[in-house]
Amino acid sequence: MDLNSLANEDFCYLATTGRVTGRTHEIEIWFALVPETRTLYMLAGGRDRSDWVKNLRKTPEVKVRVAGETFDGRARVVEASAEEDELARRLLVEKYERTPGRLQNWRRNALPVAVDLAV
Repeated sequence: MDLNSLANEDFCYLATTGRVTGRTHEIEIWFALVPETRTLYMLAGGRDRSDWVKNLRKTPEVKVRVAGETFDGRARVVEASAEEDELARRLLVEKYERTPGRLQNWRRNALPVAVDLAV
């Protein structure tokens, strides 16, 4: 599968394992994909309060679906103030911001999460 062709899709679907129930939970979320590194980035507006973030902290093995293609992956919270932190924020705002400045609070305050896609 050519990941470049999926990078411009509007949404992806992230499936995590519920930390309490053990059941699969799927969300629709904005994403940025870096095909060269097979890394997908998302921003959690609710930060650590987001259920999906709590789930992936307990069980980092996730599934990601983009345009009907499903990938296994390993999720991780991106370290604050690391180079990757700024990359994730920049890529998502560049992809989704239609009105200059509109997503700046989200960019500044959201929690970056990366999923390293399996080969």
